[in-house]
Amino acid sequence: MKFVTWNVNGLRAAIKKGFFDYLEESSADIFAIQETKMQKDQKEFEINGYHEYWNSADKKGYSGTLILTKQEPNNVTYGIDGAGYNDEGRIITLEFDDFYFVDVYVPNAQPELARLDYRMEFEDNFRDYLSRLDQVKPVVLCGDLNVAHKEIDLKNPKTNIKNPGFTIEERTKFQALLDAGFVDTYRVLYPDTIKYTWWSYRFDARANNSGWRIDYFVISERIQDKIVEVELRNDIEGSDHCPVEIELNL
Repeated sequence: MKFVTWNVNGLRAAIKKGFFDYLEESSADIFAIQETKMQKDQKEFEINGYHEYWNSADKKGYSGTLILTKQEPNNVTYGIDGAGYNDEGRIITLEFDDFYFVDVYVPNAQPELARLDYRMEFEDNFRDYLSRLDQVKPVVLCGDLNVAHKEIDLKNPKTNIKNPGFTIEERTKFQALLDAGFVDTYRVLYPDTIKYTWWSYRFDARANNSGWRIDYFVISERIQDKIVEVELRNDIEGSDHCPVEIELNL
């Protein structure tokens, strides 16, 4: 099966920049989106061939997740256990016969780390939720996790050590997730490769490849032998993030 995750930084804006061309090219069985920045009732387009599952933020133009899937899931859960973090449209879980598929847009810690405490609480609650799912069947998690795990995962680690996305607190929480029985699929295949998924719109960061790897597929450790390929599609524009593709033998 082929899965894609992409923070589109505004779905309507991404559509004007070739989103549907890439969706068709990808031929993904499941396509997960973060930062839709819209409600479903604002939709003025059709997405043919996919079932759509939206979790939009209460605040218009903010956050939001969406999953497109060719196969209809057995169950759909929004937020954590159908409740937590739905005000910002952060999480969608689809249950299939053999696995759970989870799309997440992890909160940013914000400048001056104004939201770090909120982020830490989210991390603990979300890790507990994933662990409970994992006790039932394997989990395929994807999305914008808003953290560069190690120094190899961003261009300038030394100058970002206290900045959102690379604080020791955020990196420690990501490691705690891995320690709970999950793996970073890209690093399973490419432990030493330097490649990024997000670039600031400032200072020609993308042209200079001054980026961060903050978009992931993380899966239950016991199915890591099912990984066929993981690709960071730096060639796909339309957002300040690029898509991440994975093929799994599920």
